[in-house]
Amino acid sequence: MLIAIPDMLDAAGVARLREVIDVGAWSDGNATSGPQSALAKRNEQLPEDDAAAREGGAIVLDALGRSALFVAAALPLKVFPPLFNRYAGGQAFGMHVDNAIRLRRGSDFRLRSDLSATLFLSDPDTYDGGELVIEDQFGEQRVKLPAGHMVLYPASSLHRVEPVTRGTRVASFFWVQSIVRDDGARRILFELDQGVQAVATDKGQGDATVIRLTGVYHNLLRRWADA
Repeated sequence: MLIAIPDMLDAAGVARLREVIDVGAWSDGNATSGPQSALAKRNEQLPEDDAAAREGGAIVLDALGRSALFVAAALPLKVFPPLFNRYAGGQAFGMHVDNAIRLRRGSDFRLRSDLSATLFLSDPDTYDGGELVIEDQFGEQRVKLPAGHMVLYPASSLHRVEPVTRGTRVASFFWVQSIVRDDGARRILFELDQGVQAVATDKGQGDATVIRLTGVYHNLLRRWADA
């Protein structure tokens, strides 16, 4: 399931986050690459232990916690501490697939990467290129969202970032281990949740149909959840 989550950060939140990360110690993005990704990746990244990355990551995590749409779509069990990258001057990231297991250096934190996320932090009209291209069953999906918007997609997807030929593309990226491992099951749960919310808005939370459908949702979650 590929889903765009609008307004994860508002304009003030994006500005504040950019103030924090733009002054960080940016370095070669291959510091976190696996052997295959390193062949395709040309960008800059904030090191995981950089103070700006940690402060910026806390801002992103706080926003995720406030987003009902993110929680409904991802059903998160663990979120990898958000990282930050930027592309300019023709930099790009060729086709690749994310590692199945992500480890945080210098700690025992690890997760299974069920979902990948990109939070855009540059307005689309400030740079050319830089589309996130994701392959799914319907072909290539090209994603270039306004600053503060986020895309969530299966980490198993082949994807790439097109060359940035003007300006600078800045983003936060991270991975999620979901309570529900299977992407198809997560899709069913998400669509059911959105339907329940729509009926509840129309009829109220105490409506018998809403209560019954809520029960179906939780019984499916109980059947499919790993935790």
